[in-house]
Amino acid sequence: MKHDHILLGHGSGGQLTHELIDSLFVKYFKNDILDNQTDSALLTLNGGQIAFTTDSFVVDPIFFPGGDIGKLAVAGTVNDLAVSGAKPLWLSAGFIIEEGLPFSELEKVVKSMTGEAKKAGVTIVTGDTKVVDRGKCDKVFINTSGIGLLDPRFRDIVSGKNITVGDKIIINGSIGDHGMTIMSKRKDLNISSEIRSDCASLNGMIAKVLEVCPEIKFMRDATRGGISTVLTEIVSDKPYGVEIDETAVPVHENVRGICEMLGFDPFYVANEGKVVIVAPAGEAEKIVEVLKITEEGKEAAIIGEITSAHPGKGWITTGIGGRRVLDMLAGEQLPRIC
Repeated sequence: MKHDHILLGHGSGGQLTHELIDSLFVKYFKNDILDNQTDSALLTLNGGQIAFTTDSFVVDPIFFPGGDIGKLAVAGTVNDLAVSGAKPLWLSAGFIIEEGLPFSELEKVVKSMTGEAKKAGVTIVTGDTKVVDRGKCDKVFINTSGIGLLDPRFRDIVSGKNITVGDKIIINGSIGDHGMTIMSKRKDLNISSEIRSDCASLNGMIAKVLEVCPEIKFMRDATRGGISTVLTEIVSDKPYGVEIDETAVPVHENVRGICEMLGFDPFYVANEGKVVIVAPAGEAEKIVEVLKITEEGKEAAIIGEITSAHPGKGWITTGIGGRRVLDMLAGEQLPRIC
């Protein structure tokens, strides 16, 4: 570890998070499954294959335009399973609740989880509840774990081992909505055009894509660290690089405006309803067509490709014709966004 104490940046999903995982958790928990460091662990059980994942949610504020911590907890775990090529089925829900939280707020969160689970077609089958003293947590923290069935055809999606030069990179819609929604709500920014989080379960949309193109090479939901961190992870230590066309990446104008005002780069801002897809070049247009007929993918676009140039690196061609390097989020940007 390069630091003697834990920093907020260790939870950013960027370079410090990877440092923490590699130098501490992987070091002591090391095993063949964990060493893959994928969003979901792929397990074989009685000849069948399942995906298993877990996540914790500590967003502040717990209610925001487009969602709340309950919807976020269900959708986030469902998406980790879905981008691994699995069909999400069962979730657990663990609550750490601060003394003094109004019962009405907790009930609203639980009802939201119920609604999102029903929409995603999953069942919450077990859970746990703990209450801590005032000031020991901020209102409520939620941990959810999920199990899904994995079609053997999709086992390599989570690793991206079949990615090749020429593959296209697709995203299902605009970036930065969730992070900027949380920021504007937290800071009570007086924004004339309200922005909304993109928080959503994507398993239905992803199932449609896999149905028409089972040859998908890779999928990852771009949450903490934004799409830049995901794209950097794709090519890290690989014999290929990535080229992104900045003008092709969808960004809502109100999000772009807030980012410019506050000094944020949308490529590093968190999302909660966006998936980065790597697919064969010949299938890319068909995938975008399928995405566009869904609510979660109506702004889908091809944003770049895998290239033989600059192996292990990502580059963006900017709107004014310049070029800049893609990298993981460094340090802290938006604490408590998921």
